[in-house]
Amino acid sequence: QVHLVESGGGLVQAGGSLRLSCAASGSILSINTMRWYRQGPGPQRELVAAITAAGSTNYADSVKGRFTASRDDAKNTVYLEMNSLKPEDTAVYSCNIDARASDYPPLKSYWGQGTQVTVSS
Repeated sequence: QVHLVESGGGLVQAGGSLRLSCAASGSILSINTMRWYRQGPGPQRELVAAITAAGSTNYADSVKGRFTASRDDAKNTVYLEMNSLKPEDTAVYSCNIDARASDYPPLKSYWGQGTQVTVSS
């Protein structure tokens, strides 16, 4: 199947920047949409950004103009560039992809382990 490995989380001051990465590996046949979610102190997991196979992007209103999603298909990797960070951006950020694998051909959503982003005031 498909395995996702995330990196880039950490502690930054308000106004700073971080770049998250999520690399997919395994018996990948194809990858469609790639997404970033976050889980803050509230009960809901929030969709932050999505990027299609064609490169089209969508963002949550709370991050629009500050965050940028991109993908490198040669590396099976999705990125999230986060600028002008605010304390309310503090959360566990997880990547999610829709993909097909040679050992599991049906379309399936795969999740990364999550990485902590903490923004201090």
